[in-house]
Amino acid sequence: MKGLKNKFKNMSDTSLLLTITIVVFFVMYIGAMIFLGQGFLKPQTFFNILNANAALIILSCGMSLVMITGGIDISVGGVTALVSMCCAVYLDQHSGNVPMSILIALGIGLCFGLVQGFLVAYLEIQPFIVSLAGMFFARGMTTIVNTKPFNVENEAFVALKNTRITIPGMGSYNKLGDYVNAYVEVGVVIALLVVIIFFCLLKWTKLGRSFYAVGGNQQSALMLGIDVRKTKFIAYVLCSLLAGIGGYVYFMHVGSGSASHATGAEMNAIASSIIGGTMLTGGVGNIIGTFFGVLSLSTIQNIVSSAGFDQAWWTGITVAAMLCIFLVVQSVVLARKKVSK
Repeated sequence: MKGLKNKFKNMSDTSLLLTITIVVFFVMYIGAMIFLGQGFLKPQTFFNILNANAALIILSCGMSLVMITGGIDISVGGVTALVSMCCAVYLDQHSGNVPMSILIALGIGLCFGLVQGFLVAYLEIQPFIVSLAGMFFARGMTTIVNTKPFNVENEAFVALKNTRITIPGMGSYNKLGDYVNAYVEVGVVIALLVVIIFFCLLKWTKLGRSFYAVGGNQQSALMLGIDVRKTKFIAYVLCSLLAGIGGYVYFMHVGSGSASHATGAEMNAIASSIIGGTMLTGGVGNIIGTFFGVLSLSTIQNIVSSAGFDQAWWTGITVAAMLCIFLVVQSVVLARKKVSK
């Protein structure tokens, strides 16, 4: 018992919060399988969580990057909606093609990243104010591009949207007794690649270590020879670029353009990052934790719905309770850090 306690004490803040997040997710999901059964026992239920939240996973990865540096970006939901609408209009009303629509999505994300990154990093304007302006601008531009929601009928895009990747040996039998293969959408593959790439970036590259250093203590980072402004700028550019990618993945999932798309996505991304162990104060976070934060957030929503609490406010109350719990856990971790010093 003493050895376990010492091991717990010696864990880094990032590793400790990551462990807590993963344990919480598995406890919730296994508990749902035991007590709710039904759909949770089918592998496709888990894959459906991934299908529905592929875009959120990507947005949350970008959010975690800026939060690790001690910042915030609440424009990602607006950028997602703008990307969806611009790509929808281009494909459906201008007979566009899929490769160019992808470039449009990346271009929108990059533009937001360059502007917001410059304002935050080099002009030292508060990131909340900058990204709030970015959110309003993106939502306003979405309405200017097109006011009415519509489904995209471009054949090449519809074929891409309907593409399914079969998961061997993970299917189940339906009510008619037919075996149905489990599947994931293309967006899930993109989301998993983003998680892997940015996990490696944070863990094994100089840039990743710079993100943590800047978020932990800017003065110490400067003394170590780190260009704080450049590091912050890159973090916001990457976050908005991921918002562009996430926007296109979201677009592939819904297959339509609408000014109301991705409403609240920025709040879900922040919540997922916090649940995943990323601290609002900066310097602590993990992309794998963010991934499990998204899964935990979606799982608790599914549990609440499956338990018969279909009203929207129950989901909000549950998510709020989860956030409070994880914020308390983060406070305990910070207190532990101060005591160890």
